[in-house]
Amino acid sequence: MSDFVQQQHTFCDFSTSDSWVILSPIEQSIKRKIEAVGTPLKDWDIQINYGIKTGFNDAFIISTEKKDEILSNCQTEDERQRTAELIRPILRGRDIKRYGYDWASLYLIATFPSRHYDIDEYPAVKEYLLSFDMERLEQTGKTHIINGESIKARKKTSNKWFETQDSISYWDDFSRPKIVWGNLNLRASFALVEDDSFINAPSPMIVPASFYLLGVLNSKVADYYIRKLGVTRNGGYFEYKPMFIEQLPVPIEHELKSAIDEAAKQQNEELIDQYIYSMYGLTDEEILHIESKNI
Repeated sequence: MSDFVQQQHTFCDFSTSDSWVILSPIEQSIKRKIEAVGTPLKDWDIQINYGIKTGFNDAFIISTEKKDEILSNCQTEDERQRTAELIRPILRGRDIKRYGYDWASLYLIATFPSRHYDIDEYPAVKEYLLSFDMERLEQTGKTHIINGESIKARKKTSNKWFETQDSISYWDDFSRPKIVWGNLNLRASFALVEDDSFINAPSPMIVPASFYLLGVLNSKVADYYIRKLGVTRNGGYFEYKPMFIEQLPVPIEHELKSAIDEAAKQQNEELIDQYIYSMYGLTDEEILHIESKNI
């Protein structure tokens, strides 16, 4: 045992108050190089936030058919226009893929408390939400609305019965280009969404977005670094929490930035990885180590 320890031992410096992890010499070298070149994303001029928590997805996330039905029940063109603006496309974590997404034709009834909606100005939406009666939902054991006054078994908030659980201040960010990802994945699977789709929690998003940052986040180097910050679950799944993503050091400006940006637009992953290995100054041995750890 003592011979094994002598052969396999490594030295780690725990001289700061930061959280620590035991790394081999090559892992320490890779970590130092990445951190020497990059700036943690938490220090960028970006926002990393979770998507929307409705408190009751069965009611607030609707199909295209239900959206069309609600709009057809509007009594005037003015009401129809107001209601159409309230119902917005939404992506779930399972819809988000690597460099893209498969929209499931779902919509969010975006009655955020911070917008101070008057539900009586949206009678077709009000009628739809009131259709979630106690008897029907007691049969399924799900959350339900009672007489349009309260929602049982919902996380307690001061929101009115017709409002989503979230009272967010960053709802405008959903109309901007954003980098989004599913919270739990086998490997990095970030996508850039340029339309005004909302994102359903626990999927997070980054605003503003860029193809440069998208390419870095989907790279083998970034995935290697981020996965060192948390614990991989059974089956190889990792929870890509914002608290891990925001620690990734990425150069704000670099001579390879434009090249990475263009390669990300073309989804040329092999070229992206080569650029990023060069950007962080990694050796052939360090590159081989990173690639041996990637799925």
